[in-house]
Amino acid sequence: MAGGTEAFPDMGMHCQHTECNQLDFLPFKCDSCRKVFCLEHRSYKSHDCPKSDRDSRKVVVCEICSSAIETTGRDGEEETAILERHEKSGDCDPKKKKKKPRCPVRRCREVLTFSNTSTCKSCQVKVCLKHRFPGDHACERNSSANLGRTGRGLDSKFLIALASRNANSNANDCAKEGRRGSASPPAAQSVKAS
Repeated sequence: MAGGTEAFPDMGMHCQHTECNQLDFLPFKCDSCRKVFCLEHRSYKSHDCPKSDRDSRKVVVCEICSSAIETTGRDGEEETAILERHEKSGDCDPKKKKKKPRCPVRRCREVLTFSNTSTCKSCQVKVCLKHRFPGDHACERNSSANLGRTGRGLDSKFLIALASRNANSNANDCAKEGRRGSASPPAAQSVKAS
């Protein structure tokens, strides 16, 4: 089937669907039956591809035990037959049914999925997005995670460093003030109440 027009005979191809034969300048080649189709008939279902299940893999989920049973399209088995064979095999146990993970925060019933799960960096607990901050899920390692190697918390190290920096800057300011002379107004004296 040659495609194209009089001006451009090598451009495009005709759809090989029996009822279509449309000239398409961007044709699709079916990876199963190797025929060329237009946009409307490119899917397996729309052109009734006889080899559509050649390399496909399907998964059937058992409603009793929630286990996934993999099957290929080559066997031609229906889903019901596959599920019946699974039930009779002894692998189907309702006690093994996997419960969906839920947020561990008290009174939170949120089911944890791929898109709404957050792992706390300090206690490594998986929680929903509403409770992703340590204060929202009563993070157990919150106080111990801040401990450094010496046993002091990071907050106390920060406060010590800040205090020493402020003390050094105040001393430097006083030294600079003394060099300038009495150009600056005298500071008000504080009175101690007894």
